[in-house]
Amino acid sequence: MALPSYLEPLSDGLYAIDTGFHRPRFDAAYLMVDGGRAAFIDTGPNPAMPRLMGALDALGLTPSAVDWVIPTHVHLDHAGACGQLMAALPQARLLVHPRGARHLIDPSALYQGALAVYGEAEMERSYGKLVPVPAQRVLESHDGQRIAVGQRQLELIDTPGHARHHHCVWDEATRGWFTGDTFGLSYREFDVNGRPWIVPTTTPVQFDHAALQHSMARLLAREPQWMYLTHYAAVGGARRLAGVILQQLQAMVDVALSLPPSPGRHEQLKQAFLAIHVQSLREHGCPWPEDQVAEALAIDIELNAQGIVIWADKQRMAQAPAPC
Repeated sequence: MALPSYLEPLSDGLYAIDTGFHRPRFDAAYLMVDGGRAAFIDTGPNPAMPRLMGALDALGLTPSAVDWVIPTHVHLDHAGACGQLMAALPQARLLVHPRGARHLIDPSALYQGALAVYGEAEMERSYGKLVPVPAQRVLESHDGQRIAVGQRQLELIDTPGHARHHHCVWDEATRGWFTGDTFGLSYREFDVNGRPWIVPTTTPVQFDHAALQHSMARLLAREPQWMYLTHYAAVGGARRLAGVILQQLQAMVDVALSLPPSPGRHEQLKQAFLAIHVQSLREHGCPWPEDQVAEALAIDIELNAQGIVIWADKQRMAQAPAPC
């Protein structure tokens, strides 16, 4: 039987699920299957639920076959459906970073934080009501933790930088990392001759430049064959892509630190970030005109400008001379 179009087989019992968030091939959840047991890694937002449950059905799995739900971090495009999904999976445990656990047990603060960024209309349209996960079904991860999905071994490491509540998941079977947002965003429409392009993500409110660089170095130290991105799906050539990310990230940081607070700073940042990405895409061989790049990256540029300015202002405060 043919698989639904939103379910993409990768390799060795691993599937990418296009959650349908925003546009096709923008946001992935992953379903791992081994020996009849299963795990979800990232879930997408609540409207992804029919696809998450449909993926199980398409593969002949019952809800009781799922042992783990593992959000890489608690931003809603990665973990918004956790509450609804856990309610539908009677045997599953939720494995979440310790800094994020309380926000999935009681998602009220998480909702209010996202509401401040996105506004009420977007929250209703894209995310819906957040469902709490019972505390007794939540397990906090720790750096170096190992778990099993069937006979398959996974390892979790702490990877702050994009957010302090972020961990990444290593799959030894495919020598790949489930990276959440630590290793940036790679949309398939920017592929050139099968080669992916990638862009950093510095969204509010916990971006930390030094921490992100360190986390990326930890990922690369395993010499991964694959990076399983939430935005979007499996990419190879991790060392080349890391260079692409870090080059853009340094340019973004330099611009943010060069612009003092002013009413026009946000728009200045957005225009500067667009120019940085366009230049990187030109080096990649992508011929898209600037307005088309701006449209495809509009959400990310907006959020990156919001997040990086928070970081830059903290740097200024830390470096300011103490009052007499």
